[in-house]
Amino acid sequence: MRLRLVRHATVLVEVAGMRLLVDPMLDPAGARPAVPGTPNDRTNPLVDLPEPAERIVTGVDAVLVTHLHTDHLDERALTELGTEVPVLCQPPDAAELRRRGFSDVRAVTGEAEVGHVKIVLTPGRHGHDELADELGPVSGFVISAEREPPLYIAGDTVFCPAVQNALDLHHPAIVVVNAGGARFDRGEPVTMTAADVAKTQRAAPFARIVACHLEAINHCIETREQLREGLASAGLD
Repeated sequence: MRLRLVRHATVLVEVAGMRLLVDPMLDPAGARPAVPGTPNDRTNPLVDLPEPAERIVTGVDAVLVTHLHTDHLDERALTELGTEVPVLCQPPDAAELRRRGFSDVRAVTGEAEVGHVKIVLTPGRHGHDELADELGPVSGFVISAEREPPLYIAGDTVFCPAVQNALDLHHPAIVVVNAGGARFDRGEPVTMTAADVAKTQRAAPFARIVACHLEAINHCIETREQLREGLASAGLD
């Protein structure tokens, strides 16, 4: 298995001969305004892609979309991916993805297969209290294949019972978490903070934790350096 962080939550996963693209945000830097109701007004994305968008989507066998917020599926991704690529998603998003032009949308109600790769849907919680309800349902995916380490893509979630349950049930060897402590002008953070990442590591001491979703969108306030400091303070490396 090979993982490559493209930017933000966009990750390329190569497993069992398949090339899976998770949460494609492919707009150039500064193409969109700041997320409304957030602590600063910097235009998004904050940084550019590491290479042209058309190169990133080359050879992609399927796309996994955890939810439909713009920083997880944007207009440039719709253009570059074309309409025929298989798109796996949570059931509430299937109709909208078809409306946007994708012809092969697969709502994952339990598990699905792409080639020799098994995909299992996992729930999440996009924040706390009523703000999480307003942000709508979010999901993650567990990706597994024969003779490959199980991979858990947690998606836009804080550490919560759903994450604990996914770790207990699937025993992933690798866990990708969306950090950055994204927040609005009200309420608590809506993605993982350093404290949440530390909880994830303690809940899955057998796993390698990979933190992404950092320093690419204006309301992701916690930096990589702050994440390192927070984990060190918690006694973690």
